Amino acid sequence: MKQSVLDLQTRVNDVLGDMLLSSNIALDELTIELPADKAFAGLQKCRDQLGFEQLIDLCGVDYLDYGKANWETLGAANTGFSRGVFDFAEDETSAEHLEMERRFAVVYHLLSIRHNVRLRVKVYPAQTQMPVVDSVIDIWSVANWFEREAFDLMGILFQGHPDLRRILTDYGFVGHPLRKDFPLTGHVEMRYDADKGRVIYEPVSIENRVNVPRVIRHKSPVKAQ
Repeated sequence: MKQSVLDLQTRVNDVLGDMLLSSNIALDELTIELPADKAFAGLQKCRDQLGFEQLIDLCGVDYLDYGKANWETLGAANTGFSRGVFDFAEDETSAEHLEMERRFAVVYHLLSIRHNVRLRVKVYPAQTQMPVVDSVIDIWSVANWFEREAFDLMGILFQGHPDLRRILTDYGFVGHPLRKDFPLTGHVEMRYDADKGRVIYEPVSIENRVNVPRVIRHKSPVKAQ
């Protein structure tokens, strides 16, 4: 384990103190967690007192069904293999997925050029149905488009953002396409209609395809003749 990362952890613990919910080192990288109601103050300290003058990236994470590896199987499935197509049926998602604790997280990747170190900060919104965290535009102005992207693709709201609107999807897009319960085929499809002279929306015409999983079979020892 690098001494520079251990020294960084000590400095972060001293500066943030009781704000920290966790502080872990893995693969020579330090990751800390801050509570949503203290995240802005904590991140401001990261810039002003710890020297993290640059926000390298900000993204949203959906931990729905985290750790469930349904691509790994030793037996054939009778109904085929349908990950990402039928895993999240509408009648199964509504209540369970919306009430899941710590489903969404906002992850900040910080860089200190002065000290040549990096820091990862995780913040879990207090609610799942309407995940909200404070905007950090006043700390790092570059967060503007990052936060719009996380809002657009993950549905995370950033309180205090001056212009929180979609940035990658269409104006009339419904839903947030990087959420794990969003269907891979989407809800609608669009095309340009030459007769009408405009883009039109239609029901999805793509049919879901179910693949049979690849079964892993261990070779049995060959008996001597």
